[in-house]
Amino acid sequence: MIYINDKIYDFDLQVALAELSGQRREQALKFKHELGQRTCVAAYLLLCEGLQKEYGIIEKPVFEYGEHGKPSLVGYPHIHFNLSHCREAVICILSDQPVGIDVESIREFKQTLVEYTMNPDEVRQIEQAERPDVEFIKRWTQKEAVLKLSGTGISNDIKQVLHNPPASLTTIVSDDFRYIYSYCY
Repeated sequence: MIYINDKIYDFDLQVALAELSGQRREQALKFKHELGQRTCVAAYLLLCEGLQKEYGIIEKPVFEYGEHGKPSLVGYPHIHFNLSHCREAVICILSDQPVGIDVESIREFKQTLVEYTMNPDEVRQIEQAERPDVEFIKRWTQKEAVLKLSGTGISNDIKQVLHNPPASLTTIVSDDFRYIYSYCY
């Protein structure tokens, strides 16, 4: 199940911070800027909402982290989740199998970034797209989602990540073209 919040300024940050686990509150307060704090808090609150709706869990989740930083829930090894955030939205996915998700704001990009992260076929498709900015972010979120599914992070060859993508890879562009997200199982 996917939960999205694209109204990250529609809650009282101080009240929300009090609702978090101590672990997540500490993590949120490490961000210097309010946007980082808000997205960290909002993502956690989406996770809490999802855990309550999908599994009836009402206690505040505590994380443990894998070798490359992929979080899991202490005491609930059968529940898989992934969180992501950008300037426009936060997103959470929950499943009974490993999952990966990424959300990114649609924005200008640098050609050097495209060439560094995309293989020649992907570069060509981006350059030929009606909206190269949208096409780039689609591909980027797909790559991030696949990497987050595996839990390896961007340690692999980023250009080849989509060479054999999971069959379940899905990409959604928000109706207002502010953000794109991709997820996979």
